[in-house]
Amino acid sequence: MSRPFRTMIALILTVPFLGGLMAPRAAADLDGFEQHFRATLIEHGVPGGAYAIVRDGRIDQVGTHGVRRVGNPAPVTADTVFRTASVSKTFAAQLTSLLVTENRLRWEDAVTDYLPDFRLKDPAATSQLQLQHLVGQSTGVVSNAYDNLLNANQPLERILPQFASLTPLCQPGTCYTYQNVLFSLVGPAIEQSTGQEYEELLSQRLFEPLGMRRTTTGREAFLAEANRATPHVRLARGRVWQPVPVTDSYYLVPPAAGVNASVLDLGRWLIAQQGYRPDVLAPKVIRPLTEKRVRTLRDLRRGAWRDLLTDAHYGLGWRIYTVGDEDLFLHSGWVRGFVADISHSLDRKTGLVVLLNGESRALSEITTQFWAEELAQPRPPLMAGQGEEAEELSR
Repeated sequence: MSRPFRTMIALILTVPFLGGLMAPRAAADLDGFEQHFRATLIEHGVPGGAYAIVRDGRIDQVGTHGVRRVGNPAPVTADTVFRTASVSKTFAAQLTSLLVTENRLRWEDAVTDYLPDFRLKDPAATSQLQLQHLVGQSTGVVSNAYDNLLNANQPLERILPQFASLTPLCQPGTCYTYQNVLFSLVGPAIEQSTGQEYEELLSQRLFEPLGMRRTTTGREAFLAEANRATPHVRLARGRVWQPVPVTDSYYLVPPAAGVNASVLDLGRWLIAQQGYRPDVLAPKVIRPLTEKRVRTLRDLRRGAWRDLLTDAHYGLGWRIYTVGDEDLFLHSGWVRGFVADISHSLDRKTGLVVLLNGESRALSEITTQFWAEELAQPRPPLMAGQGEEAEELSR
C-alpha cells in the first residue's frame, strides 16, 4: 500500500469548482488525496489519468494528471474520454434491472429463450442457465472462458459454439466464475425484448437522462472523440510507455466492456447509483444490483485489498467488498492500455472514480488508500430519512 497521504508533498493540482456539480469540502482532505494521486502516477510513470470524488450527491473534487498520449503535450482533462472496460458491466446490469421492473425481462429467463442454439456440454446446465447467472457471474463455466479468442478479435458467432465443449464446474447460481463472453449474452436478450439496439437503449435510458454527454459505446464512437486518451503499455523491464492501437477485441462484447466515458460522467453515474437520481433510477431498480449473490473468495487475496477485506461477494454487475461491517460496491476494468476503477459506499454517500491510460498497479494503490483513509473516519451523521434510503437500496 502506498505511503499515507500526509507524507505526499509533490505537485498539487488545483481544480476549480465545476458550477453546480461541485460541493465544498475541507481543503486538507482534498489536497491530501490530490497529492497522493499525482505522486502515485509519477512514481509508476503512468502517462495520464483522472479521478473524481463524489459525496452527498455531488461531485466533490476532480483531478487530472499527465497527457493523453506520450509525445503529445495535450493534457488529460476532466472531459477526456477513456475506455472503461469491465466497468461497462455496471451499465448492462442497471439496464437489465430497468427492463425487469417494466416486465420486459425476468431475471429468471432462460438464456436459451433468447439464444436457442446456445449449448453447454451438460444439457441440464444449459437449460438452467438464466439471465441472472450471466449478470451475477455465476454461470458455473470456467472463469474467463474464451477471452483468448476475444483478444484475437474473433467475433461472437465463432466463439459461442465453443461453449458446447465445456462442462460447468458447478450448477448455475452456486459459485463465482467471472465471464466476459457469457456476460455479454444479456445483450441479445435486451434487444429481443425491446426491439432496439443495445447501444441505443443505453444512450436513451441511461447516458442521456443522466447528463452523461461524453459517454458512448463502441470503438467507432471512441475514435470519433477528439478529447480521448490513447492506450499505453510499458515496454519490458522499463519505464518507457508505448502507445498501442485501439482494437476491436472487447468492443465485440458491448455489455461486458464496450463503454467509453470521462471521469466527470462516471461521477454522475455514481451519484445515480447512490439514489440521488430517482427520476431516472428509482431505488427498486438499483436494489437488486446490491444484493450479495455469490462469495468471491479469490478477491480476499487481491493485491492491496487483502489487508482491508473481511468478505467479498458479487451482486449483479457489481462487486461487493466488506471492510469491517461496511460494504463497498465497486468494479474494476482492464483492456489493453487502459485501467479503470469505480467504487462507492451507500452508508457514507461517498464514491471514487479513477481512470488511467496505462496498465499499472497504481490503480489499486490509489483506490485502496482512499478507502483505508475514508473508512478509518467515523461514519457521518445521518440526515432525516437518509438511513431509510440507504437501507432501502441495500436490501
